[in-house]
Amino acid sequence: MSGPVSVRSFRLLDSMSSILHFLNDSTWSRRREESGICDFTIGNPHEMPPRELVDAYSRWIEPRNKHWYAYKMNETGSREVVAGSLQQWRNIPFEAEDIFLTNGAIAALAVVLGTIVDPGDEVIFISPPWFQYEGMILNAGGVPVRIRAQAGTFDLDLRAIDEAIGPKTRAVIINSPQNPTGRIYPSEVLRDLAEMLGSKSRKSDRTVYLISDEAYSRIVFDGKPYPSPVSFYPESFLIYTYGKVLLAPGERIGFIALPPQMPERALIRKSLLGLQMMNGWSFPNALLQHALGDLDGIRIDIDHFQRKRDRLCAALTAIGYEVLLPEGTFYMLVRSPWQNDEAFIELLARHDIFCIPGSTMDVPGHFRICFTPGYETIENALPGFDLAFRQAVEMGEAQS
Repeated sequence: MSGPVSVRSFRLLDSMSSILHFLNDSTWSRRREESGICDFTIGNPHEMPPRELVDAYSRWIEPRNKHWYAYKMNETGSREVVAGSLQQWRNIPFEAEDIFLTNGAIAALAVVLGTIVDPGDEVIFISPPWFQYEGMILNAGGVPVRIRAQAGTFDLDLRAIDEAIGPKTRAVIINSPQNPTGRIYPSEVLRDLAEMLGSKSRKSDRTVYLISDEAYSRIVFDGKPYPSPVSFYPESFLIYTYGKVLLAPGERIGFIALPPQMPERALIRKSLLGLQMMNGWSFPNALLQHALGDLDGIRIDIDHFQRKRDRLCAALTAIGYEVLLPEGTFYMLVRSPWQNDEAFIELLARHDIFCIPGSTMDVPGHFRICFTPGYETIENALPGFDLAFRQAVEMGEAQS
């Protein structure tokens, strides 16, 4: 007798078991609403939204015609905003017809995977990964293929990717700046990746697509240039969400963009639209689309986030932690004093400090700090980070 849920559901649950446990059954899940804790877990806002964001919504909420809040799809005005912005930002002549508005990057990824992946197709993703890549590949009927980034630098391991690509490979997902490491993949690495994918596609007479998750591409530190993978490989899907740069992840608006050199664009356009409709109506709501012209120009204060990054990095390093300095995003990967990172996360929790264990992201022995909290929270947490580190050293690895 079959059970109440599908086999696929069980596989999806298994792929996300670690993060689901943390979100629903951890000490953090029980204490997250307490006042006075230092919560560095998830990229949620810890301060009031920027005034410009509120003003944008206020400016566009009043209906201007009877269709103001009617069904919305890929509205012409919204597509033109994104295409114009990308033309300046990426210096690539994106066309409005190649922009597909979505409920953030998650919906965009689901639509793209549904468009190009057949049952049994392999999709490569890079580890340590964002939590949901594996599950989303499974949900599309694909086979997830996990490739570890280079140890230490967390750069792309091109040799490993090359060896993993076979006759069933359909796509490679890369995320730059990368969550959780903050790594930005350099131009020379992306150029080599593009040449590899092009060569593999020609040899097999089957396109290996590149899915470029650029959710954090407007959050870059130290004035570093941001090379988009799409600039190097025409068979790419650019995925973006505004939730990160606005620090408003609950406002679900993002997009898929096809570069103008994408082969067979006409058929891909039709498929993307169909999947948007079938995938839970994956279009942003009316108000967000009306306001997009304003939203596209709003930025969080990158210098403010860089100062918080630098303060945390310097202080934690002085305590004795090994810290990977992020080049972008608002996340920082830190080596745990114990290999059992979940045990160390519990030790931090005794000091009212909450971070995400690296084991939820396939990087055991580490933990991730999100530095969206304010300066006061950071300063309040530093004594606890110090005490927890000294306690961990005194207790020894055997206690972990």
